[in-house]
Amino acid sequence: MDKKISMPLSEEAALSLRAGDYVYITGTIYTARDAAHKRMDETLARGEELPFDIKGSCIYYMGPSPAREGRPIGSAGPTTASRMDKYAPKLLDLGLRAMIGKGKRSQAVRDAIVRNKAVYFAAVGGAGAILSQRIKKSEVIAYDDLGTEAIRKLYVEDFPVIVVSDTEGNSLY
Repeated sequence: MDKKISMPLSEEAALSLRAGDYVYITGTIYTARDAAHKRMDETLARGEELPFDIKGSCIYYMGPSPAREGRPIGSAGPTTASRMDKYAPKLLDLGLRAMIGKGKRSQAVRDAIVRNKAVYFAAVGGAGAILSQRIKKSEVIAYDDLGTEAIRKLYVEDFPVIVVSDTEGNSLY
């Protein structure tokens, strides 16, 4: 079933999604990969605030290529989500509502998805140039020294994803 949702994602909207649904996201999402997740974990360990409001947010596991002239971002395909599995349960427990990546997730992440009424979406790997057309704004908001792994705030319109893991524990894998 095709669905349109807005970010930040409410609990009610997350509960309406099922594994296998085609979803089009509009709103603000954030990018973060391995190095940014490590920094966020260190930030939390020091008792400091994360660089964005995690509650209801969506993290896209992506590191873009440089933007072409006139575009806010370059190719923006997903990266393998399992590399963030050691950090994801803590972020989900803090209020992260959605993640976008590719590939399987650990049992600990799947359990945290159910426990926190969250979802894991897949974006199509190899389609980064097409996905970037749905990104209307891009701004580095933290960890600029990490280059492509810096945290970015993106505004997306009808960004296409598929629900892989839903709030009830169903999974396409």
